[in-house]
Amino acid sequence: MWYCEVPNGEPLIMEKGCLFCQISSGETDTEFLFDNDTLVVFKDINPAAPVHLLIVPRKHIRSINDLTEADQPILSEMIMVARDMAVQHGVDKSGYRLFINVERGGGQVIFHLHLHLIAGWK
Repeated sequence: MWYCEVPNGEPLIMEKGCLFCQISSGETDTEFLFDNDTLVVFKDINPAAPVHLLIVPRKHIRSINDLTEADQPILSEMIMVARDMAVQHGVDKSGYRLFINVERGGGQVIFHLHLHLIAGWK
């Protein structure tokens, strides 16, 4: 484990070698569509739909199975930010899908909690 400073100055526990920890801490050139002290949003590099965004907490949470009671506000914020991203991308009225893959058997490939927003089919 290692720590990363976020804009509010509080350290977050992060997993060494985790791609999404590296992205959320600004170690890559990933363009953020949204970012705050809790979350980042960016486009999926292998989109499954015309609009495919990833809503990722800065805190390293391995999967849904690793959530604690203290993580409830993070999940709530992920959903609210996803809703706002749908509006910004013009898919709120036509419809969109939100999902989280859990563990390898559930399709999780990167073991850092993230919410997919997919939409844009005609």
